[in-house]
Amino acid sequence: MTPPPGWYRDPSAPHQERWWDGTAWTEHRRAPETTGFGAPLPSQPQPMQHQQPALQRQPVPGRGKAVALTAAAAVLVAAIVTGVFVLGEDDGGPAAQPPPTAATSTAPEPVTATPTPSPTPSEPSADDPAVVEDQLNGITFPLPTGWVLPEYVTEDDVMMTTDGTYDCPGDGGVCRHGLVISRTVTANAESSPKALAQQDIEDAADDAYDRDLIGNKPFGGIESHEEVASGQVAVAGRAGYYVRWRVKTAKGPGGYVQSLVFPSTVGTESPVLVRYVFDAGEDGPPLDDMDRITKGIRPAGDADTGGGVGSGIGPSSRP
Repeated sequence: MTPPPGWYRDPSAPHQERWWDGTAWTEHRRAPETTGFGAPLPSQPQPMQHQQPALQRQPVPGRGKAVALTAAAAVLVAAIVTGVFVLGEDDGGPAAQPPPTAATSTAPEPVTATPTPSPTPSEPSADDPAVVEDQLNGITFPLPTGWVLPEYVTEDDVMMTTDGTYDCPGDGGVCRHGLVISRTVTANAESSPKALAQQDIEDAADDAYDRDLIGNKPFGGIESHEEVASGQVAVAGRAGYYVRWRVKTAKGPGGYVQSLVFPSTVGTESPVLVRYVFDAGEDGPPLDDMDRITKGIRPAGDADTGGGVGSGIGPSSRP
């Protein structure tokens, strides 16, 4: 309960009084009445420094003089004012109505509205849910239907995953039906996209379907593999090369892995390696998504740059 409008003693300047308008402090102050009685409010209070109320005083109606007895006053940092008043008449007339009191009355400080800052414009990849950006390699990927941004994934170079997870059929853990990974090729003297893709495909298969990072076999290990496609491909206006394997595992339907390598469009033009991991079977993502994602790779900030799959990639199928 807040004190009603009136003059109150200034807690930081006890020799002055300040006007409280019932909801907030004003900038008006005056010298306190020397008689201690209530007095009519001045029409032009003198403006002074902003403070908080400590003790309530207000005009008391009636025929006689009203004696305001101060019971207690305290000022808290959070602008809490406590005041207890006992008012009465000394001539037997009707008792003056005391102002509302409480054990603790809170006098709120004036609140200054703070405008909500406008969102800072972000990169196109952040605003457009259909685009994912690899800032390190300066490229963007399209995000096909059924694919989402990575969440709770241990590798920091995963660009996207299929939506949802399932229990791995082998050693346990959680698996996903599809992953797309993008990284820069380092510590390799080879620069030919073809040679790099051919070197990487076996590691890509082992990482996806043989053993995980802690040595478990989520799919029971790889039993066999076969190359189902390979060839040159245009990626973001650069000549690249890809190799695709069909992998069969001891448990589960196995899947497809693809290693795609092409020169970067930024910096020293170090080769960029993109790995695709697609589960086989009805629950796996459409194999055509590999080609759609490859065709949609663009240099960051340059959506008009030519890219697209080359003649080396034909219609995809699931052998």
